[in-house]
Amino acid sequence: MNKANFSKFLIIWMGELISTIGSGITAFALGVYAFRLTGLATSVAMVVLFTFLPAFLLRPIGGVLADRANRFILMILGNLGSAFGILLVYLLLADKSNDLIMIYPGIVISSIFVALQNPAFKASVTDLLPPELFAKASGLVQLSGSAQFLIAPLVAGFLMTIMNVRYVLLIDILSFVVSALLVFVVWWTIKEKCKPITRTETHFFAEMSEGFRAIVANRGVLVLVILVSLLLFYIGLIQALLAPMILSFSSTRTLGIAQSVCAIGMLLSAIIISTHVRKGNNVIILCVSLALMGLFFSFIGILPNFWVIVIPGFLFFAALPFVNSSLDVLIRQNISNEKQGRVWSLISVMTNSGAMLAYAISGFLADKIFNPLFMPGGALSTNLGHIFGVGPGRGIAFIFFLSGVFVIILSVFIYKSKSIRKLDLT
Repeated sequence: MNKANFSKFLIIWMGELISTIGSGITAFALGVYAFRLTGLATSVAMVVLFTFLPAFLLRPIGGVLADRANRFILMILGNLGSAFGILLVYLLLADKSNDLIMIYPGIVISSIFVALQNPAFKASVTDLLPPELFAKASGLVQLSGSAQFLIAPLVAGFLMTIMNVRYVLLIDILSFVVSALLVFVVWWTIKEKCKPITRTETHFFAEMSEGFRAIVANRGVLVLVILVSLLLFYIGLIQALLAPMILSFSSTRTLGIAQSVCAIGMLLSAIIISTHVRKGNNVIILCVSLALMGLFFSFIGILPNFWVIVIPGFLFFAALPFVNSSLDVLIRQNISNEKQGRVWSLISVMTNSGAMLAYAISGFLADKIFNPLFMPGGALSTNLGHIFGVGPGRGIAFIFFLSGVFVIILSVFIYKSKSIRKLDLT
């Protein structure tokens, strides 16, 4: 039975893999499009912000829906709605306008439907698989996520040199449709197991509050969520600023190659995690991996050189799946299944508040504060400029260095937290 369910999970996972690659291509293409249009890191950061903010705000509602309704239908609707949003971007760019605002409405709509799809997909793992396969499933989920960084940038970097950004968007639209079809295939074979959970009648927001109480009732989960929100702030900085830093001294194709090479580290680690069943030691693995992430983060782009980016970038992404898998297992095994949809959505909101803050302020930090400090004549150009270099994008490298130091400090706090260590069931 477990083998059959795992096969069904693999079909859904394959759909996620396909749509993730398509979304990665779109994210890369729109980021490059924005930077080419303005030359500012703020423009790229705004694209990232509009991509994630609506899903961030609405995910609690999607989480409650994931516990009240059919999770497979929600995944199908989420994929199709996201496809519609990207289609709108395609249509709004048809007049060849150079106004960046034209791409925002479709991005927002696509993000809104992600708020339906993500909590349902996250909770469906617990529906289909037994606890001993949670870590393996988490590795596979991260493996599909790595495609956004491994395959998509390489493909997008090439596509952007031979075609208009609008045609790149068509690939993403098709990927969402394929993902929806694969989820439908699985749902059709196990329809009797996809009925909403029977419960006493409660109000929508009462169920959301119930999910929040499930989080705060476990001190270890609550402390972990707060600390992870700090981690995601620093990761949000690299998500928003890596492309502007590379494009400040190199080409779009180089950007795609650099991101893909870096992501090979994530791919290899995700494969290792997905092929091994691990029991216990999640807190230790989390802290060690987090400290290594911080170390490698500090050296990403310390010089405007391709290899100085890809080598520490490769090692950074290699550590990331171990962090994500440990976090996933620590939380999943401490929350009851019937509450996981709303709990995961609320955890996502609480933790990703750090990333949203990073998206909102990263462009300002880069364009108005740190980059000017490292331009010729800037306040830090004659001292720290000897280490980080002087010129466009050097302030971003300094932001990455500081972020890495703070991530290392964060790993120490997590290790010393007794409430977090109690989460690891042995």
